[in-house]
Amino acid sequence: MSDGVILLVEDSADDEALTLRALQKNKICNEVVVARDGAEALDYLFGTGKQGGRAIVPHVILLDLNLPKIDGLEVLRRLRADPRTKLLPVVILTSSKEERDRMKGYDSGANSYVRKPVDFLQFTEAVRQLGLYWLLLNEEPPQLGTK
Repeated sequence: MSDGVILLVEDSADDEALTLRALQKNKICNEVVVARDGAEALDYLFGTGKQGGRAIVPHVILLDLNLPKIDGLEVLRRLRADPRTKLLPVVILTSSKEERDRMKGYDSGANSYVRKPVDFLQFTEAVRQLGLYWLLLNEEPPQLGTK
């Protein structure tokens, strides 16, 4: 699999490395762009900051909830409020086991909510399934990827 960019929004270096390793192990060769806080993710998506006015449309966003600067739920709300990003697939990928976080995630427009398994083999399998679904099976809305 290697079509389209995956935006990983993750502030933990350990979880970032784990996710990248799991993607590689599952032969998911898509370009992965990492944003380490909510503000960096929004800059990337809306073309502000380092992007110099060029908005980027990833194939899927893997979004942690507990982020510095702007938390994951606020990132999600801003994505859903903007016509350019309101239909982007967003998978909340978090260690939170709080039911209220799951409810808030779905209420804010998440397409999926996945808890990060602690065990690497379980995490690798979860990433494999995410890759199969979001990168191969899911058909994106027609207006995504066109500007």
